[in-house]
Amino acid sequence: MSQSPNRIAFSNNGNAFQSELRQRIDAYFTQNNISKTGNFLLWTKTFLALTIPPALLAYSFLGGLPMWANYTIFAFIGVMHAFTGFNVMHDACHGSFSNSLWVNKLFSHSMELLGSSAHIWKFKHNVLHHTWTNVDGIDDDIAKSPMLRHCNSQAYKPIQKYQHVYMFLLYGISTIWWMFGNDLIKYFKKEVNAQPMPKMSTVDHLIFWGFKLLYAVTYVVLPIAFFGVLHGILLFVTLHFALGLLLSLVFQMAHAVEGVHFEDFNEYDAPQEKIPNEWAIHQVLTTNNFATKSWLATFFMGGLNFQVEHHLFPNISHVHYPKMNEILKELCVKYNIQYNEIPTFWQSVVSHIRWMKAMGTPQLQAA
Repeated sequence: MSQSPNRIAFSNNGNAFQSELRQRIDAYFTQNNISKTGNFLLWTKTFLALTIPPALLAYSFLGGLPMWANYTIFAFIGVMHAFTGFNVMHDACHGSFSNSLWVNKLFSHSMELLGSSAHIWKFKHNVLHHTWTNVDGIDDDIAKSPMLRHCNSQAYKPIQKYQHVYMFLLYGISTIWWMFGNDLIKYFKKEVNAQPMPKMSTVDHLIFWGFKLLYAVTYVVLPIAFFGVLHGILLFVTLHFALGLLLSLVFQMAHAVEGVHFEDFNEYDAPQEKIPNEWAIHQVLTTNNFATKSWLATFFMGGLNFQVEHHLFPNISHVHYPKMNEILKELCVKYNIQYNEIPTFWQSVVSHIRWMKAMGTPQLQAA
């Protein structure tokens, strides 16, 4: 069976929910005369995201600080890079940062400031993950075998018995793997999880290699030059451990916790090949919100704690998600659709641990 996303259609059942939800959301923006893209809050976050890391880096290099202070600074740079990814890159790559196409494209390359590639990420995330959320066999975000098993349809490996413990180490080094491994594999294979990527232009190739080189010089070569080989490498690892752990946890808690739904791509019968649920319902069932009452979580994570709203309306900036959430929950009740939400960040972490522990036990069928 072909795995081309273009061949698979979603069922039209449940269109009433999607139609009314879209009408209600559109009415909210029209009646309040609000743009669906970013506002002053987003631009403020962008200023913080793009100015604090280079300032901290310069202070570390030139401040004559004790090494423990440099390690603290590099860890905080990693936290700020996660902040950049959540708030700036994510909106820009989805086209919700601004009404201007060139502005969105410009700020989407904040991904390159994190060591990765906006071109690859847009296809991996916008196309595969957002269309095929939690569909085993095509959603690259749950294609982590053999180290991690996210759902029952994935083959079990004995090492996964301990995945709920060692996964935190994998999360911490995940962005190092992005930079030096995963991006390069996808670049040369020209595909993501067996799905062919859009062709890269000459400019795309130059951006890919130019920023890879610039990033390596800035965060590997310069720290080694200022602090020596050992400290330079350890500072780089410290930065990425903070970055990788935060990015991974936030995205995992959105789709790999108790109660969310998974599909197995290999079970679809040709020639119909349809996901059982209508697209909007599929997004609600496979996605989890968490800590939606926390202003700090919402501010720092770029509204990704409102992951359901983001999956339903990725072209709307995250600054609007809290208001949209009220409309969504009301309609989920009306149409009797399961809405997944965990009250706090830490409860969501615990739920993710329990889920991954269950998936590390092949005899158990997690609910």
